Amino acid sequence: MLDIVGKRRWYYLFSALLTVPGLIFIFIGGLKPSVDFTGGTVWQVRYASDPSPAEVQAALVELDHPEAVVRRLSDGFLEIRTAAIGLLPPQTPIPSFSTAPTPSDSASASANPSRTPRPTATPRASPTPSPTPVPSAGASFAPIPDNTQFARVEARLEDRFGEPEGGRPRSVTTIGPLIGAELIRSSLILIIVGEIVIMIYLAIRFGIRFGVAAIVALLHDVIVVVGMFAILGYFFGLEFDALFVTALLTIIGFSVHDTIVVFDRIRENRIRHAGEPFGAIVNHSILQTIGRSINTSLTVVVTLSALLLLGPISIRTFTLALLIGIISGTYSSIFNASQLLVSWYEWDANRRAAASSSRTVRPLSR
Repeated sequence: MLDIVGKRRWYYLFSALLTVPGLIFIFIGGLKPSVDFTGGTVWQVRYASDPSPAEVQAALVELDHPEAVVRRLSDGFLEIRTAAIGLLPPQTPIPSFSTAPTPSDSASASANPSRTPRPTATPRASPTPSPTPVPSAGASFAPIPDNTQFARVEARLEDRFGEPEGGRPRSVTTIGPLIGAELIRSSLILIIVGEIVIMIYLAIRFGIRFGVAAIVALLHDVIVVVGMFAILGYFFGLEFDALFVTALLTIIGFSVHDTIVVFDRIRENRIRHAGEPFGAIVNHSILQTIGRSINTSLTVVVTLSALLLLGPISIRTFTLALLIGIISGTYSSIFNASQLLVSWYEWDANRRAAASSSRTVRPLSR
């Protein structure tokens, strides 16, 4: 019979090789948050003269945007990021009421001095239609009004580099810094609360050791995904967006689902194989569930791989995070969570044995 539990130190070493480099790159600033978290304006465009990112960045510096960052995407479009630029036109002041009296009012006022002249309202101009938000690529939308700050910047770029493909940018997004900070705070709260609730549930159903082991495996999966994005961000400039948080929560749920399958089988086998060592019971349980766990994960991995290669660019970050997390979650459920249980039980048994031997009464000397 295959001894999986007996090689758990190798699994711990492999997990360290997966997590430690990621933690290093997280601490040195490899994570690159998108505009969803930092705030600012990002738009994708391809100009007729096909300028280089450096040329567009130099033009933006001349337009008082020294913070601008320009990079070329895989499909040839330029992605331009600056501080937040307004997409809405300036607020039109509300017309004031005129208090000048009309001739009839003047005459009435002369006849009756106590009467106050009645103000007449100046006719209101027709309201300016509200601008239509700019959606992502592929959708139809109304052009941004010409009196916005963004329209002026884009017009200057068009004068220098030619008309954009399709007559307008492919996508435009503006997010304020306060919204980005709120998103970071709510994302952290979601992840922390999710893990606490999962630990409480597993502790009630299986025991506190099972709950702690599951949470350690979940932290392993989160660190693997975040660390991989930190490495890719450091070397290739990969950014994470709001969908990345959704992917993390999905990974947590999937990993716990796989872990619960193994833990449930361990609980059943502790009754069926009462008297056997705990490590042997865990080994039986892993061998009985490993086929189902791997087959379930493979179906998801195949689907996500196709989506990553052929799907739209807007969800590739989400798909990549899910793909890494599903593979890591399957591995941690089999080779981390269960192995931690065995190590904990063996450590506790050795501690009790050492404590009982130290309490042995020595024979009295004559």
